[in-house]
This record gives sequence, structure tokens and C-alpha cells, in this order.
Amino acid sequence: MLKHLRLLLFVHVIITLCACNYNKARQIPIIDFFKTAEKSTFRISPDGKYISYLKPYKDKQNLFIQSLVDGSERMATSFTDYSIRGDYFWTFNNKIVFSQDIIANDEQKLFTLDIADLKVHNLLALEKVRITLLNRDRVNPDIITIRMNKRDPANFDVYRLNIKTGELTPYLINPGNITDWYPDVDGKIRLIASSDGVDKTILYRPNDNEPFKPIIQNNFKTSVTPIAFTGEKSYFYALSNVNRDKTALVEINAQDGKERRVIFACKNADIKDYDYSKNKRQIELLAWQAAKPQRHFLSADVKKIYDKLSNDLKGNEINIVDRDSAENKFIIFSYTDRNPGSFYLYETKTDKLTKLGDINSSLKPDELCEMKPVSFKASDGMIINGYLTLPLGTKKTNLPLIVMPHDGIFGQSFWWGYNQEVQFLANRGYAVFQVNYRGSTGYGKDFYSAGFKEVGGKVQQDITDGVHWLINTKVANPKKIAIFGAGFGGFSALYGVSFQPQLYNCAIVQHGLINFFTYIKDAPPFYKPKVKMMYEMVGDPETDAAGLRAISPVFHTDKIRAPLLIFQGAKDDRANISELNQFVRELQRQNGNENVKYFLKPNERTVFRSESNKMQMYTEIEKFLEHNMRDNQ
Repeated sequence: MLKHLRLLLFVHVIITLCACNYNKARQIPIIDFFKTAEKSTFRISPDGKYISYLKPYKDKQNLFIQSLVDGSERMATSFTDYSIRGDYFWTFNNKIVFSQDIIANDEQKLFTLDIADLKVHNLLALEKVRITLLNRDRVNPDIITIRMNKRDPANFDVYRLNIKTGELTPYLINPGNITDWYPDVDGKIRLIASSDGVDKTILYRPNDNEPFKPIIQNNFKTSVTPIAFTGEKSYFYALSNVNRDKTALVEINAQDGKERRVIFACKNADIKDYDYSKNKRQIELLAWQAAKPQRHFLSADVKKIYDKLSNDLKGNEINIVDRDSAENKFIIFSYTDRNPGSFYLYETKTDKLTKLGDINSSLKPDELCEMKPVSFKASDGMIINGYLTLPLGTKKTNLPLIVMPHDGIFGQSFWWGYNQEVQFLANRGYAVFQVNYRGSTGYGKDFYSAGFKEVGGKVQQDITDGVHWLINTKVANPKKIAIFGAGFGGFSALYGVSFQPQLYNCAIVQHGLINFFTYIKDAPPFYKPKVKMMYEMVGDPETDAAGLRAISPVFHTDKIRAPLLIFQGAKDDRANISELNQFVRELQRQNGNENVKYFLKPNERTVFRSESNKMQMYTEIEKFLEHNMRDNQ
């Protein structure tokens, strides 16, 4: 009898423990979320014979080459100091041009790799210079077009670089106001954009021997972004929101700047992306984000490819990320909100789809969490959109909540898809709320401009209203709410714990903006054209000084009492490190070192790239939230 009772008691304990843990998913190791991508940034050679990609070697991303003729795979580089940047590219004579950001010296190095012998050759090594590819040349494959601020830190000039000899030839010298260049398919720059920070002008020239003449002028609230010439007369494709709220694809006559026709417009969102065929000189598809990614096809052939791939990769979002010159072989990227993504090769002649690699095969989609589009009414009636990710399990109410405002004061909205931070936090049992407050891009010109001069005002109120909406709908536990942001999101986190101290338990800040005066004053020289625009959108340090002081966290340390966790890279172009150090010291003096934890990494820029630094950061975040957000504290 006693033995029988013991057995019943044991079974009861097991059932109880299972019931208590039913809402808990397996705790996935931190490294599985934040390790360096297994394979990423796939490219295909113009002749369609090779595929290149980045893969870690001794914790640094290096180039690997795979032959599509015999399937052989070779490691092409073996750097152990700094990773190869993801903006590498193929030339039309089977060379790869790639670069490294040598953070310790603030130096950018440019190299070539010859596929025939895998020999690496130095091209450029320049300190305090930024270099960007503009075009590669089919006719002269040894010549590439780049922009860089070598002559003047404040201005980018355009150069032609011979990757065989290293000869650098000026092509277009910047008079001081040019912000963008738009090469045609032959590499000739016929369209440019100039800006004084408030007004933006599109200029055109028919050939290299003619001067540029202005054809379109708008202020910063209105945009025209050229894409490519159509091949008919002087007409070009552009994304434009002139005389409309939502950005549409249009055709413009470069001779007079007049809009000839609207090719496609979406009523609910801005057109954000496109695929363009250089061979056909045709826009093949358009993409935008509503609640989830949407597309409109302008090419029956490309629609056929997407229909086939959508059937083969059911449930996945699909993007063409590269193609060979003949447009017979395509690199495909697929992903979901619970899958970081995989790369495939699709060959149209054989209708064959071959998997090339995963970004992160350690993660299992069924162990991750659904990212749900949500919307709510702000206190003034404006509809605000965002995403809510709930942890796995049956419990859907009274959850500890992490609020994540996005970076980018105006822009860089959250979109549907995989987010490693969100999935990590949800796996630890937190609900995660990403809010696209007014001023975010993608929702039209009116919504974007509604955020002007509202930083710390209605922008922040949108975040607060979203939190109250989740409390009122019983999703969030009102006593367990944290706010976590990077850049401008870091400012929002600090503002939140300063002026809504009753709402947030704690805050996590990555490269946070703490002072709008120094943020504007200390802008890098090449950022100066945007400073006047910042005056209009956020505030002028002279005429709006009182308002900027009222919202800058550096002036309100006395109001910040919640526990803080702060991360910063010492080589961040946009950070005033001495001011941040003083800000942290004052908070630690006031609240105690145990309540204000600060990690300054000497060899990092804005976003931490070192895997060991990322591991330390997210380990600290896990401990910090465990200490400040659990019921037993």
C-alpha cells in the first residue's frame, strides 16, 4: 500500500513539473543565435562558372570559391585579423574585388583576387577614407568606378580604378554638394543628385562632354530616386513620391524632368525595392512591405521563376540576389520569420534548384517564434504598425515584455522576417514588441513627415501608447517591462526610463544617442550635407536649443533611476566617447555600479562584429534581464 502511494505521489510530481514547464521552450544556447554565419553573401561570376561566398575561418569571414563545372570548393583567402566586407563583387574578367575595414587604424584596404590562381593583390590602403563601388565595366573589365573621400573628407569624388595596374583616375570631382551618382549600363554617369540638406536636385547630362543641368528639384520631404535608363530615348525609371503620398515606380524624361507615366503604385505602402535586368533594361519586379513582404511582377519570365521557387520552397519568402550575365543562373535567398535563411542556385535551362548553404543550420524553425504583424491607435488617433513576437507555449497573457524601438530617427523601419535578437529574447520567455512609430519609412510621405520635430514628443508617445495597448489587452505584465534599443532606439530607451519611470523596469542601450547637440556637431565630414535636414526634422541647435536640451538624456541623469546596461564600440563614427564615459560615470555615481553596467569595446565600430564580443554582450543581456524581469526578484 505504501509502495503504491509513493508511486502515485511520484507520478503526481512528474505531471506537476511537466505542467509547470509546458510553457517553456528548450533554452537554445546563445552561440546558436549569434555565431558568425556559416555561409553568406553568395555571388555568381558573370560567366556563370563559379560561385563565391563568405565563410568563417578562425572567427573571420573569408572568401571561398566553388566551381560549377566540377563542383570543387577552395578557400580563396585566409585573413585572421579582420573579416572581408560583404560588399565584394566580381568583375567581367573573373576577378573579385573585396575590402577589409581595419578598425584599429581606421583604414580601408582594397584587394583583387584572380580566380585563375587565387592570388590576392593589394589595390589601395587608405586611412580615414570610405570607398564604395559604383559600377563595373563590361567593355573594359579591368576598370571599375568607385567613389571615395580621399581628396576631401567632407566630399566623395568619383574615380576610375584600373584593378590590373592600380592606376586611379579622377572621373567626377565633387564641387561640394553632390550626394549620389547614377551610372548607366556602360558605366557612364549621366544622372547625379545634389543637396544642400533641405533641397535636393536631380541633374542630367547626355554624355561625358556635356555639363550637368538641373531637371528636378524637391525638398527633403519629397523624393525622386533614379534607378536606370529604359533604353528608349533619354527616359529613366525612378521611385518617386512627387504629387503622391506613397512612393511609386515612374518613368521620367531626363531632357526635362517630366514624369511620363506611372508604371506601378501601391495604395498601402511605399515601393521599397526592385529587380532590374541590365540585359533587357527592364524592371522585372517591385517589392514593398505591408504587414508582410509583397511583390508585383513586371516580367512574365521572372514571375514564372518565382512561382516555381515558391512551390519548391513552400512557406518561404524568396529573393533573387544575384545572376550571371546571360541571366540563366540565379542565386536565390529564402527565409522566414523563424529561419535566418538559405541560399540556392537556380538554373533556368535545366529547371534545377540546388541548395548552396545555410546562414545558421543550428536553429530549428519549430523551436522559434512567430513574428505577428500588429497595429494600434496612438493617443491622437494615428494608426501605428509593428510586430509582436510571443514565446512558445500556451501562456499568452501577463508576459514579461521587451519593447524594441528601431534605430534610425527617420527610417530603418522594422520589417517582417528573421531577427536574431527577437528570437533570442522570445526563447528566453519574453514577449517582444517592435514598433514603427511615426517618422518610420515605408508608410508614405504623410506618416514619415508626421514625425518631424516630434522626437521626444509624439514619436515617443507612439511607443508609450503601444506599451499601454499591450497592457490593456492583457498581453504584457505591467510590472515587468524593459526597453531595449540601438542608436536612436537607444535614445528612446533612455528617454523612456527618464520620463516614464513607472513604465519600465530597466533599459538596454547599444550605441545610444545621448545628446542631440553633439550628435549634430560631431557628425563626420561626409555626413554634413544631411545636417541641415536634421535641423528641419529634429531641431536646430541654435533656434531649438531648449527643445533639444529637454529631450537629450545627457541633461537628465537625475531622472534615470532604472537599472541600465550599455554597450558601445570605441571606433563608432557617430559616438562622442568622452561624453558617453562622463554620462556613465555620473549615472554610476548616482545609482551605483551594480545598477549601471557599461561595456566599451576598443576595436569595434557601431555594431559589434567580433563573435566573442557578441557572445559577451548577449550573455550580459541574458543575466541583466533575468535579474530585473523575473517574478522572484
